[in-house]
Amino acid sequence: MKAAVYTRYGPPDVVHVADVAEPVPRDHDVVIAVRAASVNPLDGVMAGKPVSLRVVTGLRGPKATRPGVDVAGEVAATGAQVTRFHPGDQVFGLCVDDPGARGVAAWMHKQGSFAEYACVPEGMLAVKPGGVTFDQAAAAPVAALTALQGLRDKARVRAGQKVLINGAAGGVGTFAVQIAKWLGADVAGVCSTRNADLVRSIGADRVIDYTQQDFTTDGSRYDLIFDCVGNHSLSACRRALTRTGTYLGVGGPGSRWLIGLLAGVARIIVTSPLVSQRLVTFIAKPDLADLDTIAELMATGKVTPVIDRRYGLSDVPEALRYQQARHARGKIIIDPGM
Repeated sequence: MKAAVYTRYGPPDVVHVADVAEPVPRDHDVVIAVRAASVNPLDGVMAGKPVSLRVVTGLRGPKATRPGVDVAGEVAATGAQVTRFHPGDQVFGLCVDDPGARGVAAWMHKQGSFAEYACVPEGMLAVKPGGVTFDQAAAAPVAALTALQGLRDKARVRAGQKVLINGAAGGVGTFAVQIAKWLGADVAGVCSTRNADLVRSIGADRVIDYTQQDFTTDGSRYDLIFDCVGNHSLSACRRALTRTGTYLGVGGPGSRWLIGLLAGVARIIVTSPLVSQRLVTFIAKPDLADLDTIAELMATGKVTPVIDRRYGLSDVPEALRYQQARHARGKIIIDPGM
């Protein structure tokens, strides 16, 4: 089969298409004929930066050589102990091998959805709703899990609270706007001029055009800042919080998203004991119950994934470059059939 692979750290151009063996399922695995996958900042680990991350990803070279975590498609084969799925079922989920690992380690092993077939643990798959396309289903897992777990569990958003989503037009941001509205929040979305109509269309009560206005200095106060971008200092963001508000960082700027997130952790450790506001960072965890929740939100129309561009396997390097530039409106799809 054809698959995107890389065998050394470097820029997106180290990723190329190769012929590899079709996956053989273990007892609790499901082999999926991939109809769509989507690109996440996680797929940028092929750069091997920050270097400290190589303790997890491989010191001398990458342990995982196949990019792609999000996946949607049809079940092609199942392991001997699989009970929930049968060939022909339409599913979506996460290509991760050890979902119980802590933190970022859960996302770093046995990826590989940028391929014609992918092997996924049964417990990391949900049924694709009938009214949801494969592209939409593939767009959801990592980004929607980040938004759902961050807003509902980490920030504990309640109805009536004022929530600001910084980076509201991006992959995580478009889900965060919709999930915050589902939770009953009053939502402000920060985006560029060209994305204002999009962010408004997915439910934002207020749109802040960052080319015209700085949310950290306009005098508004929020119960939660859900920061997908990390383009303002922590002290600046604190000015836009209520006295007991929460700042939740889920990403950093550009291709340096993980460095930005780690730097945020350091700043928060130093600052948190000195202030009344709650300052936290967050990495989502793979969770089947939450995948089922996301499927229900999509099925009922409460959440509609936003798709920006579609690429074939041979164009994965270009898709990765586009994602790292952080100009995508919603999610970037990889279609092995293109």
